[in-house]
Amino acid sequence: MKSAFRQHPSGVAIITAMSASGPVGLTASSVASVAVDPAAIVFSVTRATGSAGAILAADSFVVHLIDDEHSELAESFAVSGGERFTPEQGWSALPTGEPHLQAARVALRCRPIQTVPVGSSTVVIAEVVEVTEGRPGRPLVYVDRRFRALPHD
Repeated sequence: MKSAFRQHPSGVAIITAMSASGPVGLTASSVASVAVDPAAIVFSVTRATGSAGAILAADSFVVHLIDDEHSELAESFAVSGGERFTPEQGWSALPTGEPHLQAARVALRCRPIQTVPVGSSTVVIAEVVEVTEGRPGRPLVYVDRRFRALPHD
């Protein structure tokens, strides 16, 4: 299975939430659109601890669809203990409290509808309650265990 999907590119997102202990976030390459009415997305996390556990417990979270200029940020949010939510990274808070990367191409504020355990992962289905569009850019993709930029047109 890993070998089959290793060469299949995925878009990259950073998912953030506000927890009782502060902002949390992680990098995800499993985000996909599920429905338009109601607007819904799906993603999975591999464990229910740390940032993933906090996002699973949150009433709402933000899915940031990021660009190639955010590859270092994606790497930082992909590893435990990576540098996160620094002023230099460009974070602010939405009026509802979730961390927001203002430079993201698109930020989707969501609330969970359903979670489904699948082996060691949890699939999250979420309703998109607000869309904030940022500046246009080239989407960051994940392929062959690396973050990559799409070529220019």
